[in-house]
Amino acid sequence: MTINLKLFDILLAPCVSEKASRLSDKYRQFVFRVAPHATKQTIKAAVEMLFEVKVDHVRVLNMKPQERRFGATVGESKKWKKAYVTLEEGFDIQFAK
Repeated sequence: MTINLKLFDILLAPCVSEKASRLSDKYRQFVFRVAPHATKQTIKAAVEMLFEVKVDHVRVLNMKPQERRFGATVGESKKWKKAYVTLEEGFDIQFAK
């Protein structure tokens, strides 16, 4: 149970978008929102243990904050980290069962 909680501390949420679904269908790449302290090795281990798949490689991006307006007030969204996880041939992740 504690291992799964630590895995969910690394993988925060899957990113659901048109680009992410196109990548998963065509290239077996899945996009996750991850913790800011997560490394490529910890992301790979978390995906392999949580979804029982083999990961080929991981690409990580630090997303910059975007400007947001709340009426006359100007603010910024938080910066966050995104990971593109490519699976080996023959493996797939089904989010909805």
